[in-house]
Amino acid sequence: MASTGSNDGPASQARTAPFAADADEQRVELHLSDVLAGLSHALDLTEGHPPGHAERSCLLGMRIAERIGLPEDDRAALYYALLLKDAGCSVNAAPIAELYANDDGFVKASRRLQNHRSKRVSAIHTLRHTAPGGGLRTKLGRVRALVASGAAGAAQLTELRCERGAQIALGIGLSADSAHAIRALDEHWDGGGYPYGLAGEAIPMLGRIMCIAQTLEIFWVSGGRTAACEMAQARSGTWFDPALVRVVVEHATDDAFWAGLARPDVRALEPRSGAIIADDSRLDAVADAFGQIVDAKTPYTARHSRGVAQIAALLALELGLGETEAGRLYRAGQLHDLGKLGISNLILDKPGKLDADEWLAMRGHPEAGTAVLSRIPVLADMARLALTHHERLDGSGYPHGLTGDDLGLDDRILAVADVGEALSAERPYRGALPPEKVIEIMSGEAGTKLDTGVFSAFEAVLPQWITLIQAEDRPELLSPVDLPKVDRHGPFEPADRRAA
Repeated sequence: MASTGSNDGPASQARTAPFAADADEQRVELHLSDVLAGLSHALDLTEGHPPGHAERSCLLGMRIAERIGLPEDDRAALYYALLLKDAGCSVNAAPIAELYANDDGFVKASRRLQNHRSKRVSAIHTLRHTAPGGGLRTKLGRVRALVASGAAGAAQLTELRCERGAQIALGIGLSADSAHAIRALDEHWDGGGYPYGLAGEAIPMLGRIMCIAQTLEIFWVSGGRTAACEMAQARSGTWFDPALVRVVVEHATDDAFWAGLARPDVRALEPRSGAIIADDSRLDAVADAFGQIVDAKTPYTARHSRGVAQIAALLALELGLGETEAGRLYRAGQLHDLGKLGISNLILDKPGKLDADEWLAMRGHPEAGTAVLSRIPVLADMARLALTHHERLDGSGYPHGLTGDDLGLDDRILAVADVGEALSAERPYRGALPPEKVIEIMSGEAGTKLDTGVFSAFEAVLPQWITLIQAEDRPELLSPVDLPKVDRHGPFEPADRRAA
């Protein structure tokens, strides 16, 4: 069994769970709503929304549900669906960035403020936001590709998003009604929505409420309740169920209906009869789901979070830390890259070296992930590990340049797991490296950047991990659009991209 090298600083034998709650705190009843409300901010990042979009949509949707007398069981299904409505949002990020040659989050956010069903409006948006800064030839080529994809392409991208979101909802134990609502999120009353062209009463009521609630939120943010109500009236009978629009318009001047949107507290609206408790197994399911959401952002990380989680758990066991710590580090591995949901796919999928601005954006993902996880007290120790997984013993890491004296054993384990998985996987700038090359590269950093004892443990568990992933059946999560083909046989990537 490997042990950590004492020459790597006193923290090697110190803290393993610096912010873990004590046993009494762990026994406090935790609602799934607390976890999903916090993690919904990660989904907001992916969609280019201001923080709190899903929570504000939840407030509006639940108030509409109350005004129409929706039954309690249906309200419970609606509540969780609203918080998790964008769970499939990352799966179409790469295709959108490729089609528009633009930041996927910006394209999504700007498109939602337009009536994109209007051919004229859609054409103007496409011309304005496709290949910004590119030459006319590049822009026209992208526009032709978008026009060629047409309604069928839009439906396919929406289907990817909605179906993936529904699968994730079912995977964490939400009801079939919640999953159906997520699947129908972008269907429109007149049949002009996506992905299946459902119309009228064929659209589940929960899906109809979610569609109007999320659009109201977008226009409320940009122009207040007046803009939101005017938009709803203009799209009544086309996008939205006219009965739901009437509810909104009737409450246009009702301060209580619009209250709390600036600082939403969705826990107060959780239906008591349908409340779901988040025990350890549920938290693990949520962590696994959000790991999949992160990994779906780019085809080059289709198993990264899961792989880091597996390696971290194997390292914990190899180092004699026990199953409880292995389970905690597995959860941390699933959540460590949450902040990458806010990084443009133009950066994540770039086949060459990042420029200064791109690298600055990439280096911000640990803090972005930490900000999301810090909203959830039970995941406070995950927040710490999300922040430190790119720090190095010699102070050369980021975001804060911490050194060995600042980094505990759990920080060091996750760092090694992250580097080991990243080197083993295909990236846009190189192919996957064989195990012997992974070991060669990492051995050069052991004792300076990476903990020697943890690296020794990695050498021991690497064959076991390779056997594990070869036995897995994980279909690709992405992407109907081929990404740019690049030479995978050139020199190894610059050090700054190895585990970014």
